[in-house]
Amino acid sequence: MKLKYFLLVTLILGVLTTGFAQKKSDDGNWVVIAKKDVAFKKGEKDKITPYGNERNVSKIKVKCTQGTLKLKKIHVTMEDGTKKEYDSKGVGVLNKGMTSFAFDLPGKDLKLKSIEIEYDAVGNMLITKRAKVEILGKKRKK
Repeated sequence: MKLKYFLLVTLILGVLTTGFAQKKSDDGNWVVIAKKDVAFKKGEKDKITPYGNERNVSKIKVKCTQGTLKLKKIHVTMEDGTKKEYDSKGVGVLNKGMTSFAFDLPGKDLKLKSIEIEYDAVGNMLITKRAKVEILGKKRKK
């Protein structure tokens, strides 16, 4: 009987903790600013242009929505020509549902012009699906 109560309490705490963690990390300010299908090639580099109205962001992060991706570097270009390069922080390998750490963009009022991502798609084209990524941007505070 004690084991049943212990399992029930553990389950409830796990569900509540997961719910709070998701709400805390997803504060509603992150929006999808671009999407990309990733080819299974070594050393691939893709240039991505964000959607029109979604370029006024202060941070970006990469989210893998399908497949597996090894993130190497991210290069951003702002509208005034300012460029910045970021190395992948922490775990560079992203599986479905995982996101990279957030990268702060240069400038306070600059809009994002383009993003260039260097990566390796991990997997076998015959076994795993093609990787798909979303670029998420955090809206600037007004």
